[in-house]
Amino acid sequence: MLARIVNSLPFGLSQQITKLYFQALIRNQRGAHSSQEHFIYKNMDVKILPALQDNYMYLIVDKATNEAAIVDPVEPKTVLEAVQKQGVKLTTVLTTHHHWDHAGGNEDLVKQHPGLQVYGGDDRIGALTQKVQHNYKFNVGNLNIQCLFTPCHTSGHICYFVTAPEEGSEPAVFTGDTLFLGGCGRFFEGTADQMYKALITILSKLPDHTNVFCGHEYSLQNLKFASHVEPHNEEVHKKIAWSKQQREDGKPTVPSTIAEEKLYNPFMRVTEPSVQKHAGKQDPIEAMKAIRLEKDHFKG
Repeated sequence: MLARIVNSLPFGLSQQITKLYFQALIRNQRGAHSSQEHFIYKNMDVKILPALQDNYMYLIVDKATNEAAIVDPVEPKTVLEAVQKQGVKLTTVLTTHHHWDHAGGNEDLVKQHPGLQVYGGDDRIGALTQKVQHNYKFNVGNLNIQCLFTPCHTSGHICYFVTAPEEGSEPAVFTGDTLFLGGCGRFFEGTADQMYKALITILSKLPDHTNVFCGHEYSLQNLKFASHVEPHNEEVHKKIAWSKQQREDGKPTVPSTIAEEKLYNPFMRVTEPSVQKHAGKQDPIEAMKAIRLEKDHFKG
């Protein structure tokens, strides 16, 4: 309820309130919420950079050119330390949406590291240099970046699908607050129809082996709800056990894959009879609407 009220306020005021909220939370936080992890793929590296209370930033490096992009750099200091440690050339900012905990570091980062290209799908994004639309494509080094327009959580939300030109390379998608491991974002500025299109029409059509890097560490909360929706889904129970161990070890639960999300994420499974039965809706869009509303009030 509080989040909805804040998001309904004028943009500048909502950003300031959100900033103060997160500053208050992390003031009493002891260290990062998760360890920094480094995923090494054939053509690119992805460095997971935990931020704030449960956010993730991602440093994407093209191994052929050493050129790098950063996704949602809300903590510029952490980003620049990682850039220096990795010895890469940071050229690009990929902003998924305008909320402060994702875009709030853009302006400071650009001041400290001039010349960055800042991509996003919303004029409310700070330091924006290139507004993008669905299927807009560009490169970071040799890596291909495809913008996927997924409005709902916000009206200008973009997911970034990253591939390399070589066959056999591992694709990745950076989904912000549209698709989480086991869940999806709140419908702050959109509708169930839009989220259905984002998850089922767009993201679920990506290659099954696509690695999914989402914006928050919400996995256990999401999977508890998934178990509530489909109590007999063994894939949910296995993922819960694995996620609990990851969190006990202080490690992130990301990435998942598109194939995995289709097995245990109820919002990716609204066409399944078991999810529709729980929702009491035979239409998948109505099922999406019903279970998101239920999730908004779910206590676990």
